[in-house]
Amino acid sequence: MRIARRSLFLGAAGSLAVGSPLAVSLGAGPGQARQDLGLELRGQYVQGGHAIGRTWPRALIFVDGEALASASADGWFFVGFDRDAPAHVEIEVRSGERSLRRSLAIARGSFPSSRIDGLPAATVDPTDPSLQARIEREVALKTEGFASRTDADDFRSGFAWPLDAFRVSSRWGSQRILNGTPARPHYGIDMAAPQGTPIRAPAAGLVTLAQPNLHFEGGLILIDHGQGVITAYLHQSHLEVAAGHRVLKGEILGHVGMTGRATGPHLCWRMKWRDRNIDPSLMVQA
Repeated sequence: MRIARRSLFLGAAGSLAVGSPLAVSLGAGPGQARQDLGLELRGQYVQGGHAIGRTWPRALIFVDGEALASASADGWFFVGFDRDAPAHVEIEVRSGERSLRRSLAIARGSFPSSRIDGLPAATVDPTDPSLQARIEREVALKTEGFASRTDADDFRSGFAWPLDAFRVSSRWGSQRILNGTPARPHYGIDMAAPQGTPIRAPAAGLVTLAQPNLHFEGGLILIDHGQGVITAYLHQSHLEVAAGHRVLKGEILGHVGMTGRATGPHLCWRMKWRDRNIDPSLMVQA
């Protein structure tokens, strides 16, 4: 079985340098760009992908006509494309009387099906009233953690893998079939590794949630990397950080486990931008 190591992926695509010339990609593909004063866009233009941009400081960012974010003090911003993103996405930046607008071509993603059998019935379709009440309380905690919007741009330099060595046991976006019943798509990448393997922060950020024993996720940590870019780390056996702690890239967050809804030791790594689920593995190539 193929073991992925961080060293194989670092530098797979050009990263954005703070002092680089401003440019704009016209959607021809990752890494392809053209000069245009006032706006820089690079990223993975595919369903589940993203664009990292730079423009005028504090400019408003519109996506398909909707104001969704504002650039950082240094002009950096992030836009995510969810699993069902349309074939074209329009990004517009506005600062005072100035504005620039670009249309990006978004490639279709490839999302296979995956089966997980042998899960306890209560983890797939809970019916016990006390368990349902617990799940509702945990949903409120997670909703609050995902609602964080720190004024930061820690996403700008791309991400590292959170594990040094692992096997991908389930790809991002796959259609889940749990105990024979179709479920919502899997919005994480499952990284199989031995129990207790250290999990490291792939980028700097603020811990917005750290809970050791949630019903579905088990040991869960959420990190806000700025502007609603939030990563999640599920099924941990032990947590090393608490909510409110600011982590640095490479800092140990916790350890691989099989808590919550899991049938073996692995890390489920997820990422959201506001209400959009995106593929964190594509950020490693950013």
